[in-house]
Amino acid sequence: MPSSKLADDLQFALSLADIADAISLDRFRANDLEVSLKPDHTQVSDADKAVEASLRESIEINQPRDAIYGEEYGTVGSSTRQWIIDPIDGTANFVRGVPVWTTLIALAIDGDPVVGVVSAPALGRRWWAARGLGAHTRDIDGTIRGIRVSRVNSLSETSVAMSGLDRFEQEGKLEHYLNLARKVWRTRDYSDAWPYMMVAEGVVDVAGEYGLQPYDMAALFPIVQEAGGLLTSMQGEQGPWHGSALATNGILHEQIRAAFAS
Repeated sequence: MPSSKLADDLQFALSLADIADAISLDRFRANDLEVSLKPDHTQVSDADKAVEASLRESIEINQPRDAIYGEEYGTVGSSTRQWIIDPIDGTANFVRGVPVWTTLIALAIDGDPVVGVVSAPALGRRWWAARGLGAHTRDIDGTIRGIRVSRVNSLSETSVAMSGLDRFEQEGKLEHYLNLARKVWRTRDYSDAWPYMMVAEGVVDVAGEYGLQPYDMAALFPIVQEAGGLLTSMQGEQGPWHGSALATNGILHEQIRAAFAS
C-alpha cells in the first residue's frame, strides 16, 4: 500500500484517539461511573461502551467501506480493511483509578496490522506508527519524537516486563518465567499495553503475556515493528490472532522464546 494512503489512515487513527481521550478522561475517576460484569466475568464501564460507540460512528461516517472489530460490540463488515478497537485496555485499572490504561486503535489489511495508535491520556502519553513511516511518541510535555528499541543483547542486562503471573501459571509456564527471572537483570509488571510501548522506546527490552485477544494486541504490532523490534505470539507466530504476545528488541527474541518453548 502506498505510504501516502497509510499516512492518511494514520492521521485518521490519531483523530479517533483524540475522540477517545476526551470521553475516557471525562469519565476517569467519575463518582457516577457505571461498571458491570460481562459474561466472561471481566469488567466493563460506561466509558468503554461510550468510547467504542463514538469511534465506530466516526469510522462509519469517514471510512464507510471499512470493517470494524471492537471489544464491546463485535464485528461489522467484511472488508479486507478492518479497524480493530479496544476502547479501554486496562479497564480494571480504569475503574480503580489507576492511570495505567489505554485506548488501542489499529487498522489491519488482510489481517495484518499496518497502523497502530496507543493513547494513554491519564499518563499524558501517546504512541503511533504506520508501516514504513516509523514509530513515534508524544511525551507529557507535548514533545514528539521518534522511538527505537534497545540494543541490549545479554540476558544479564535485560529488563523484562511480563504481565499476569496467574496466566503463566494457567499455561503451565510459571516455572519457565521464574527460571527466566533468575537470569535477567530485573523483572517488572507495568500492566497492559504500556510495557510494549516501553519496549518500542528502548527503556524495557522484553514484554509478553498469555490470555490475550486480537484487540489487545493489534495496535501494538506496527509500533513495535516500526521501532525496530519484533512482536510475535509466545510461540513465534505472526499477527495478533494467536492468544499471546512476546515483544522484544529483536536481538533477544529467540532467547526469550526458547525460555518458554519446552
